[in-house]
Amino acid sequence: MSMPDDLITATAARKLLGVSPLKMTRLLKEGVIRHFPDPLDDRKKLVSKGEVLALIVPKAEAA
Repeated sequence: MSMPDDLITATAARKLLGVSPLKMTRLLKEGVIRHFPDPLDDRKKLVSKGEVLALIVPKAEAA
């Protein structure tokens, strides 16, 4: 599996989505968002910003 070019930390993705740390953990564990190990820090996970942005539903569509 190749790594995407637009990687951000899971924490940054969580803030973009506006979800709790617990919800973000569930999204990662359930495979809703693919994650990759950070080569510089084993404790961090990296995710594709494009995949995260694709999950954001515009407010007009959510209603």
